[in-house]
Amino acid sequence: MVHADADDVLQNSFIKIWQNLARFRGDSKLYTWLYRIATNEALAHLRRERKRQKNSGPEALAFIQQDPYLDCSAAEKEMLAALRQLPEKQQAVFKLRYFDNMRYQDMAALLNTSVGGLKANYHHARRKLEPVVTKSLNLPYN
Repeated sequence: MVHADADDVLQNSFIKIWQNLARFRGDSKLYTWLYRIATNEALAHLRRERKRQKNSGPEALAFIQQDPYLDCSAAEKEMLAALRQLPEKQQAVFKLRYFDNMRYQDMAALLNTSVGGLKANYHHARRKLEPVVTKSLNLPYN
């Protein structure tokens, strides 16, 4: 996703939040509600983008082949590639916990699942990513 796309997703998220603010019942924290709207808008954007790429021929191939992580180190690129190989739920839980430092309780409300299931998914994701990270950082792996 390029910077302009991120701006569009953010703007659309704020519009949806404003339009639906009266519908917020307070069953969950405001943060969780806002995060869910932004996540849904980002996922909708990605679905639209995939659909557009399927229908656009050679231009789509050029877009897909672009490296969105040009500024990343080789180790970071390896970790991101390994992360993309994880099952979707493990990816989501790992990203929310590791990158966003989200609490399990907030994730449970956001993803509509149990805290125990989230902890298990995070554990499995970490276990699968550990060999890649230790190898790329030249650390001993047991």
